[in-house]
Amino acid sequence: MPNPLCHFELMTDDPEKCKAFYGAVFDWEFDDASMPGYTLVNAGAEPSGGVFPKPPDVPGVCLNVYFRVQDIDETLDKVTEHGGQVLVPKTAIPNVGHFAMFADPEAIPIGILQTTSQ
Repeated sequence: MPNPLCHFELMTDDPEKCKAFYGAVFDWEFDDASMPGYTLVNAGAEPSGGVFPKPPDVPGVCLNVYFRVQDIDETLDKVTEHGGQVLVPKTAIPNVGHFAMFADPEAIPIGILQTTSQ
């Protein structure tokens, strides 16, 4: 079964400036209330996204992408088996499911998401 792109995130030093820019350029709408500390992005069509402040220990701002998977544990096993490295282990997202992040063999970071309602 294919694993479609299902979510994107803008990790930024200035979430308000980021929202103003993408709101003006792409007419995106933002929801700051549903998940405190994380802004949901309505891009007008799937996939949806998020904006959040870059943690102090992360070296730079970036765009993260997430692909939907059926079994996050199995996928992480395949990542390590084929030369990738787990960056963020399986982590629960209340009322959503679980996510994880890994680096491929060239150190490109990728996110995966297993939702509770697949």
